[in-house]
Amino acid sequence: MSATALLEAYKSGALSPLEAMRSVLDRVARFEPHISATYLLSPERALAEANASEERWRRGQPIGPLDGVPATIKDNIATKGEPIPVGTAASDMAPAAADAPPAARLREAGAILFAKTTMPDYGMLSSGLSSFHKLARNPWNVARNPGGSSAGGAAAAAASYGPLHVGTDIGGSIRLPAGWCGLIGLKPSGGRVPIDPSYYGRAAGPLTRTVEDAALMMATLTKPDARDYSSLPPQTLDWRVKPLDWRGRKVGLLVEAGCGDKPTPTVRREIERAARDIAAAGAVIEPLAPFLTQDMLDGLDRFWRVRSLIDLTALPIEKRAKVLPFIRAWAEAATGLDGETVFRGFNQMREMAKATVAATLPYDFVISPTSPDVTYPAEWAMPSNDPYNAMAHIGFTVAYNMSEQPAATVNCGYDRDGLPIGLQIVGRRFDDLGVLSAAMAFEEMRAGEARPWPEPPNQN
Repeated sequence: MSATALLEAYKSGALSPLEAMRSVLDRVARFEPHISATYLLSPERALAEANASEERWRRGQPIGPLDGVPATIKDNIATKGEPIPVGTAASDMAPAAADAPPAARLREAGAILFAKTTMPDYGMLSSGLSSFHKLARNPWNVARNPGGSSAGGAAAAAASYGPLHVGTDIGGSIRLPAGWCGLIGLKPSGGRVPIDPSYYGRAAGPLTRTVEDAALMMATLTKPDARDYSSLPPQTLDWRVKPLDWRGRKVGLLVEAGCGDKPTPTVRREIERAARDIAAAGAVIEPLAPFLTQDMLDGLDRFWRVRSLIDLTALPIEKRAKVLPFIRAWAEAATGLDGETVFRGFNQMREMAKATVAATLPYDFVISPTSPDVTYPAEWAMPSNDPYNAMAHIGFTVAYNMSEQPAATVNCGYDRDGLPIGLQIVGRRFDDLGVLSAAMAFEEMRAGEARPWPEPPNQN
């Protein structure tokens, strides 16, 4: 059930939070051995919180708009008193002093954070591979990768571990796994959702099975928190979005990013089919020329390598050895880079932002593939599985982290093996509501094609 359906059932008395939580935990027990999506799963605490929520609903006094709704949150988002391994066996496992803003807001709204979700080392892989967590797998086909770095969150959402899941995204880490797992994934406008720690391009946002639930989460996640020095000023927005009327909307169609991998024929076919459907609904579709360059992506990659290399070299040798070899090889490729090269790499974030805003400004929305590929083997660290060509798959997503534009992914079809393909919908800066409305309109457009959500393997 969606979060909105659960809340209606709680209100009417047709279903209790305790019944819902028990159902979710049963689902986790059956599916988790196959996909390894969770970390710090807490059934006893979850049931106790669900019981308390049930009592509040019985009295007609829910504590917030998400009271009793099961939810998960990514490993790297701090939860008070619990360690934050950020996916790596090299972590010191110190307990967090306080909830980070997304966790704090969800708890205040009454959501039941029954588990955290897995991620790769330091969030620097588009994969479920980790030196700390078990290998996360894609529920649609457990031999395939869920993507990352919000790997466990996407896998949990697609496996129906309750309706609400929070991921983070610095180059595509919400949208990529959402696309590969057939979900709605929103990277909000920069600063829209307070996050701590904050960093260039980093955002937290929802992973859900419906646009309506993503919007419901945003109403809670966007509440202010002074710890995020880069957050937007508090703003009252009505997140009860309706499907967009495409008529007269100007939409740019981007099928080549200008850097990284080109989309496979299967992906391109589904994106162009989506564009035809949107045009048939009344939008004006215009081809959009690539606006990124390989130098931009390579420069950013070099800067990220240096940043990670600094973190790795600060570790004791015995801890450094615990980090995934792929991550070490990727970071160590930056050894010896001079200051000018590093600065030029850092500067590519601004160059990307400038080029992206200028290219997309004439359009109400831009549509593109979320990823050029349709997933890859579960054991791989990246779609390329090559530490020296690690970022070739983020050409369609990373620009909007740098430009701070809202970008969502929504399922637009399947390959011949039944694996989902994501359509990315991008809006102008701060138009999160518009992006969600457009995603909802497309979701409705394709409702008749949606396939049933995956079931645990080997069920008789």
